[in-house]
Amino acid sequence: MNTIIIYIVASLLRILQFLFFARAIMSWFAQGGSSQIYEFLCLVTEPLIQPFRSLLSRIDALRGSPFDLAFLLAFFVLIALEQVLYML
Repeated sequence: MNTIIIYIVASLLRILQFLFFARAIMSWFAQGGSSQIYEFLCLVTEPLIQPFRSLLSRIDALRGSPFDLAFLLAFFVLIALEQVLYML
């Protein structure tokens, strides 16, 4: 029973990682930003990124960064959570 729950949660984390990756790739293209798929990706991933954005906005040195560090941090946290699950 415990392994089934771990497998389901790990699968959900893997799906979220894929959605993050797809959002990152689509953001590189001009027409990607206005498509319904991109809007869906933002709708799903933004609630996970927003806490990291508010946390990083408190650091003055990171406010003017050209990179979306909150996105990267959220993505790496998903990867770390998946690794922790596999260690259980």
